[in-house]
Amino acid sequence: MLLSVVVPVHRAQGYLRATLESVLGRGPGGLELLVVDDGSRDGSARIAAEFAARDPRVRVLTLPEHRGAGPARNAGADGARGRYLLFLDGDDLLRPGALEAIGDRLAGSEPDVLLLGHDHIDWWGDVRSPAPAPGAPAPGADGLRAGALSVGTPRLFRRAFWTAHGLRFTDGPYEDVLPVLRAALLASDAGTLDALDRICVRHRIRRSGTFATTPGRHHFAILEAYERLLAATGRDPRIRAARTRHLRAVLADPGRIAPGDRAAFHRAAAFPGSYPGHRAREAARTGRVRARAALRRRKKTVRARVMRAAYRADLHRPLDPDLAVYGAYWNRGVACNPAAIHAKALELAPHIRGVWAVSSRHLDRVPPGIPYVIEGSRAYWRAMATATYLINNSSFPGGFTKRPGQRYLQTHHGTPLKTMGLDQRAYPALTNGISFERIVAHADQWDFSLSANPHTTEIWDRVYPSRYEHLNLGYPRNDIFFTATPEQVAAIRQRLSLDPGRTVLLYAPTHRDYRKGFVPHLDLDRLTRELGPQYVVLVRAHYFYGRSAGLDSSRVVDVTAHPSVEELCLVSDALITDYSSLMFDYACLDRPIISHTPDWAAYRASRGTYFDLLSGRPGDTPGAVATTEDELLELFRTGEWRSARTAELRAAFRARFCPYDDGHAAERVVRRLFL
Repeated sequence: MLLSVVVPVHRAQGYLRATLESVLGRGPGGLELLVVDDGSRDGSARIAAEFAARDPRVRVLTLPEHRGAGPARNAGADGARGRYLLFLDGDDLLRPGALEAIGDRLAGSEPDVLLLGHDHIDWWGDVRSPAPAPGAPAPGADGLRAGALSVGTPRLFRRAFWTAHGLRFTDGPYEDVLPVLRAALLASDAGTLDALDRICVRHRIRRSGTFATTPGRHHFAILEAYERLLAATGRDPRIRAARTRHLRAVLADPGRIAPGDRAAFHRAAAFPGSYPGHRAREAARTGRVRARAALRRRKKTVRARVMRAAYRADLHRPLDPDLAVYGAYWNRGVACNPAAIHAKALELAPHIRGVWAVSSRHLDRVPPGIPYVIEGSRAYWRAMATATYLINNSSFPGGFTKRPGQRYLQTHHGTPLKTMGLDQRAYPALTNGISFERIVAHADQWDFSLSANPHTTEIWDRVYPSRYEHLNLGYPRNDIFFTATPEQVAAIRQRLSLDPGRTVLLYAPTHRDYRKGFVPHLDLDRLTRELGPQYVVLVRAHYFYGRSAGLDSSRVVDVTAHPSVEELCLVSDALITDYSSLMFDYACLDRPIISHTPDWAAYRASRGTYFDLLSGRPGDTPGAVATTEDELLELFRTGEWRSARTAELRAAFRARFCPYDDGHAAERVVRRLFL
């Protein structure tokens, strides 16, 4: 076996899937991928196990507790069987063609250490100019290839070389300094250090939640790491030069050394010259950074000026420990997860006073007896300034200053099939001027992010990068699917004038970013005519299109204005949809789901999706699929829409996307948030 790729994993659920997929392409000769679960408490272990179950090249090694990246990498190296070792982080990516290029290079030589080119991509999707590719040493340099004494340069190690020299990652921070740089010196002195002049690895820079983005005194550990390395290499002058370069980079990084610690770090590093002189030099080199910071401050000043005067005054009031502000669908009324949480809070936490933020255009969607404030009003701003709890499935209007002590629960309102958050940057034509800076700033306000399934948690973790806590508790809005009685369902059908003996089909397509107005992809008159009188079709347009589907048909029932989509699901016998996230919630009912997808290729190309809905793979496809109107009618003529095969697909889809939904999600959320 040629190559063992070792990936230590801890809190990488939003990134790990892409990392593993980048490795498991066509590789050189034999390849194994060792994922070391370093006591991860998120979904990383589940993702690794999923890959191991379907690909024999993947092995998962589980540490009994969180030990850190060094021990995890050592465990992977100890269990490796390949001739070469490649250590990747759980958010790194192998670039296309990298494995083939590595294989070609190793087929012609057998270096002890092979340096690889790399670049960086940040959370905005911007790729930094590639780091200088490893090459021949410049005249008069330290005799080493470029990048050899940079810890950030990825490299392969011949496993026999690694073992013979007793190379091990150390415990604690900067665990790679000693073995990686010592190996570079050993290989260089022996003439067995080589380089591949190609970008092979892409480092994904995460916005938060990593060692490199958390400033503090723990970064002083780099000083001890270099002391160990100097001792192990006889205080080699090449290491002293590398130490100076690395320590200066750490000092200049605001994500590592906090301003208040910089003078102490400068003294401990024993840099020549005074710290004030160093600061002057750094200030001259970071003018652009200061300019960007000044721009951000000016933007904050502008926002502060437009704040209501009353809101500015109310921000000085004490927080009300029993006040909660709810919102849903950009102030469209009382609905979705926040509504279910509010109802359960009235039952389990009656001391919590809930008030809803609602647009004046949607006051009719507030049920009698539900307290509300109109967005933009003085009452709204006072509530936002003084409430301890904020619960929303989208965002609160007008922008607000989240105060210390306020707790914001973002419930979301669906499971992502299409790309969301920062992933939308790849589709600029459809973002309609979205400010991704505002998306990230909004995520920074969240304390909790609610999730209905591991897939959703994994996506949110990456596309809304911030420090909130994931609540894997299920969607409260789906509780009704498990708790509604037959009598309650019958009452809803009666209110909708649905005959008890008819088969009810709910047609609920999603909106198209590239189309204005509701334009169904079905001839609904033909559908109802050919299905016959035993069927009734309820049409629910996406809420972006207003309260009416705008249909001129006597054969269908327009239920777009109905206040509860959950009630419509309960009274239906099957769902016909395309790419709507409603399919994930509807799966809780274990009733047929028919995917009518005539524009799948266009939709996927224009917006991007996280999996192939039409693949027919268990877990990806929720049931019967039709790409044309004739195929849809044929599904009903033959009964395939509710066959044993589609039931099996539905069961796998439900297992993947409804594992937390059991009728008690609202209770779990209320107890976690309020009690």
